[in-house]
Amino acid sequence: MLELRGVTKCYSVFPAVDNVSFSVRPGEVLGYLGPNGAGKSTTIKMLAGLLKPTSGEILYEGREIRRDLHAFRRRLGYVPEQADIYPHLSGLDYLILVGRLRDIPERPLYEKARAFLRAFDLDVDRDNAVGAYSKGMRQKVLLAAALLHDPDVLLLDEPLSGLDVTTGLIVRDLIARLAGEGKIVLYSSHVLEVTEKVCTKVIILHQGKVVADDSVVHLRELMKLPSLVEIFSQLTAQTDTDAMAGDIVAVMKG
Repeated sequence: MLELRGVTKCYSVFPAVDNVSFSVRPGEVLGYLGPNGAGKSTTIKMLAGLLKPTSGEILYEGREIRRDLHAFRRRLGYVPEQADIYPHLSGLDYLILVGRLRDIPERPLYEKARAFLRAFDLDVDRDNAVGAYSKGMRQKVLLAAALLHDPDVLLLDEPLSGLDVTTGLIVRDLIARLAGEGKIVLYSSHVLEVTEKVCTKVIILHQGKVVADDSVVHLRELMKLPSLVEIFSQLTAQTDTDAMAGDIVAVMKG
């Protein structure tokens, strides 16, 4: 089980994440949602060991991850929000580099990297520099790198960014299969329709605080709303979006 207990992260005196607690069990897909600036990526970076919480604990299998961060990261797959990859490396070279850092033996590593590139329809471009890839192609490489070592925990921060519709559907089905194999999946996305389909439960953040933590079905029943889009809007919206759209059109016509 992956667990946060009262986790807070402050920048200066301002909390980006404010006393957040939740747990995710093997086989569960947790949708981690919120508007821009709500604290989603900050939470995920703390889970990945890239940021240290100001207070609170992050535990995996009952043990604080920072007691042996290296051991925890060996069981972790992480797709960051920004597709920052060494631009001079080819797609294949990047996966080989990641695999060596993961201590995957050389021969199976090369075969596995090639197989991932074929599976993501990148085999033709495997020797081209990543700097020449489209955003969607770079995102596929990041997904392959996160899965290369068969991790037990997956942190997916906007994993559909830049992907075409077909690949997005493949990733949606992939997440369901990974959960079926007992993986722990934390999935953060603005694509609420996909989140509603793949997630076992959702957490909605607003201004760093948890405002909802439940299954989509139960949230629908509690709030008497038909979809996750309406639930999200009701819990986080601070403006009249229709009025704002009208203002923009008025300026455009101006």
